[in-house]
Amino acid sequence: MFRNYLLTAWKVFMRRKLFTAINLLCIVLTLVVLMVVTALLQNAFYPTGVEGKSDRFVQMVMMQSGHTDRNGQFRGFFGYKIVEQYLKPMNGVEAVSASMFPQAVAVYQAGRVSDVQLRRTDAEYWRILDFHVVSGRVISADDVEQGRFVAVLNLSTARKLFPGQPYLNQKILMDGQTFAVIGVVEDALQVNAYADAWVPTTTLASTDYKSQEFGSFTLMILARTAADLPAIKRDIVRIAKTVRYNDPNQYNVTQFWGDSKLELFARTLTSNSNEDAGVPQFVVGIVVLMLLFMALPALNLVNLNVGRIMERGSEIGVRKAFGATSRQLVAQLVLENVVLCLVGGAIGLVCAAGALRWLEGSGLIPYLKVELNLAVFGYGLLLTLVFGVLSGVIPAWKMSRLDPVRALKGNT
Repeated sequence: MFRNYLLTAWKVFMRRKLFTAINLLCIVLTLVVLMVVTALLQNAFYPTGVEGKSDRFVQMVMMQSGHTDRNGQFRGFFGYKIVEQYLKPMNGVEAVSASMFPQAVAVYQAGRVSDVQLRRTDAEYWRILDFHVVSGRVISADDVEQGRFVAVLNLSTARKLFPGQPYLNQKILMDGQTFAVIGVVEDALQVNAYADAWVPTTTLASTDYKSQEFGSFTLMILARTAADLPAIKRDIVRIAKTVRYNDPNQYNVTQFWGDSKLELFARTLTSNSNEDAGVPQFVVGIVVLMLLFMALPALNLVNLNVGRIMERGSEIGVRKAFGATSRQLVAQLVLENVVLCLVGGAIGLVCAAGALRWLEGSGLIPYLKVELNLAVFGYGLLLTLVFGVLSGVIPAWKMSRLDPVRALKGNT
């Protein structure tokens, strides 16, 4: 009987090819968009790759300054003076790293000019992030302390700058300074790791940065265990209240926060000043948007299924006249929806894999490496199946209870 159900479903699909194609398109588009978006979000927020320790470090990007007697606030990046005086001495943490945002610089080589994203870091940066070293070594504490002009490149940049040549000990002119290449690491996209080249912070042309309260530094603070993070976050908020500026008439109050990756993303988008960065409201908003996105094609699927089943009144009337029970008719019609959803899911999985491969190879997002999340695919397919079954059960049950004579007359 099951084989007969499948054969009937196949005949029905082929009889209304356009209808079947529209149904499949709804299912495929929904799953493809859902899986691609989820894969990108997982790559950004899940502890993996270079940022595999992100479940036990917090990030600090912005500090907010104001004055108790005046309205208005200023948000800016951290100056090294604030980092060194208030945050580097923190107790109960494993490492505190201060690095600068990547800066576009030109690299000059024998008549060629290449654009490179250069990030200046301290040694702790390399302890917190788990770069995979392809050759050589990364920047050490001694390199930073001595202000050595050494550089680490990622693999793509090394290949571009020195095609067919050994990478190590090459000289490279960046930002008006000459560095010796001491190491090559694998490409990485994550926010804290993104750069083409890394050099010690202490190679800056001037030491003025050491006395600046506002600058271009960001921080990562690594806890010994993930369980220590709540206490570290509270300590960071407490430390902000102890900051004293050079000119107290300009600013005399400060706020900064230690954020997880999700909290940092939410705070950056919403400029929320709460300690939780407004993450609960942010997540609810994202979930609602995704459900709305899923609901639109699902409702379309429901309408299409209702129309398809209702126009089969005469067929159902014939089957009832020959003894088909209501249960058999409902099973047949629901099975057709399930089969269609499964076929759409398989096509959606293949299309999502193709879309991600295209995204990786297109260069639209540099150094992107993502994998399909089969769990998300499963949830998306399950949700589609639920809508498919629900959309088939009600009209199928209604049609199955029709009087055969009325059905044969087309009076549904």
